[in-house]
Amino acid sequence: MAVGREIRTKISSIKNTQKITRAMEMVAASKMRKTQAKMRATRPYAKKISQIIKHLAHANPEYKHSYLIERDPKRVGVIIISSDRGLCGGLNSNLFRKVINQFKQWDEIDINIDVCTIGSKGAAFIGRLEGCQLLGQASKLGDNPNLEDIIGVIKVMLDNYDTKIIDELYVVSNEFVNTMIQRPVIEKVLPIIENDIDEELKGHWDYIYEPDAKEVLDSLLSRYIESVVYQGLVENNACEQAARMVAMKSASDNAGTLIDELQLVYNKARQAAITQEISEIVAGAAAV
Repeated sequence: MAVGREIRTKISSIKNTQKITRAMEMVAASKMRKTQAKMRATRPYAKKISQIIKHLAHANPEYKHSYLIERDPKRVGVIIISSDRGLCGGLNSNLFRKVINQFKQWDEIDINIDVCTIGSKGAAFIGRLEGCQLLGQASKLGDNPNLEDIIGVIKVMLDNYDTKIIDELYVVSNEFVNTMIQRPVIEKVLPIIENDIDEELKGHWDYIYEPDAKEVLDSLLSRYIESVVYQGLVENNACEQAARMVAMKSASDNAGTLIDELQLVYNKARQAAITQEISEIVAGAAAV
């Protein structure tokens, strides 16, 4: 019964795969809780510093920082935040699809692109594209990254902005909505131009700077850019674990369905073989 042996081998192989996907699902669920806790812990700081920067964008300090001055864009810088590993569904592919669409729009109006990546998948993606210059990358940051791990990537882009090599800076990452939904977003971080005035900002006065506006703004605006990139990295980590958990659960369920189908085929083949043997015995007895 060669067919039966082949089916049993397939069933055994799929069961082994199912064990692996179930283990990965449980690991991802555990990591997801930790990454979500870190994401929620960093959100208040990111929200508060963003609120302060919005105030500064409408204020009129004696010193006008270059990050608050709009330029005519000829070249843009993009920091792409992706995962280091795969097996997380369409998380990275959806992000890269959005990046490609944006790159096409810039290409149509003759805007050049410089890219830095955080995550191995992003670096591999940019390596396959033409017309983009990869200036720097950070990878293998683990599940608990620190700001120090990405300072180099941020500094490359800020140095290029300060020297007017690039005129705008964008951060691309996945935003965590819930366990089932992760949304790719492209956020413009430089220059800091707030066109929509909130009610809270109308009639708002400027800050009092100590020791002086230049020193405060130079430090604060750099911290703001670091906060945006780091928050994007933390959110992307939470998205990665959630997407991996869902993908592995789907893989385990599909493996179970396939095992049931193969088991049914095996039972039918076994029943057919038994029926054939009985028929041969009966035919032989009748011939005698």
